[in-house]
Amino acid sequence: MTKRRKKTTKRCGREPSTAQLSAYTLRVRTAFHEAGHAVLACLLRQPFHYASIEPDGPVRGHVMLVTSPRLPLTLYVALLATVQLGCSPSDTQINGDNPMTITVTSNAFDDEQPIPKKYTGDGEDRSPPLSWSGVPEGTKQLSLICDDPDAPRAEPWVHWVLYRLPADLTSLPEAVSPSERLDDPAGAYQGANSWSSGQTIGYRGPAPPPGKPHRYYFKLYALDTEVDLEPGSDKDALLRAMQGHILAEGQLMGTYQR
Repeated sequence: MTKRRKKTTKRCGREPSTAQLSAYTLRVRTAFHEAGHAVLACLLRQPFHYASIEPDGPVRGHVMLVTSPRLPLTLYVALLATVQLGCSPSDTQINGDNPMTITVTSNAFDDEQPIPKKYTGDGEDRSPPLSWSGVPEGTKQLSLICDDPDAPRAEPWVHWVLYRLPADLTSLPEAVSPSERLDDPAGAYQGANSWSSGQTIGYRGPAPPPGKPHRYYFKLYALDTEVDLEPGSDKDALLRAMQGHILAEGQLMGTYQR
């Protein structure tokens, strides 16, 4: 008589407690969704856990993988490097540990709608007006990043880096001056965009190659500290400075197509 094997169910994608964090750990810079990791783990038929390296850090792509010793870590690394599962729209998009309580809007375009030509490289290339609400109590400063995750390169193309914004600020006017130090809003700094020539500081609008529409995320972060960065710093430097200090965040996404 054949003995029937008892069916067992493995749970994937659980966020572990500190005590459960064991075996191999790996810090992976990736744009995969947590769901993509969970699906991968199910396919491998191995226990899997997901947790942020920095629970309150701004960078969604920094994750900790805690895998079973029964499967070589190198195999996980190889699979993560080759399998594209559920790509995140942006490596600085909403981090699951930070409440998305800030509402970002513009009277120039609605969320997930086309950005008018006026605010692109095909037009006047001026920054669009932005407004927001829902900034939590205890906020010391605000930061803003605009990038394009659909650019044909490994990292999103950076269109705008703005930091040291006053905590009580609720809007930005159209056509913010492309200078490192701003008088309006007073005390705010602008950082480097992804262009290597021409205007490399401040906002530069969409200028995608012909083809499918690109998405442009305007992401606002409420911080519990003041950013200690020089004017003209880049996006990566701002992300490092914000790590562990985000109280809340929000975003507005516009599209543009040539």
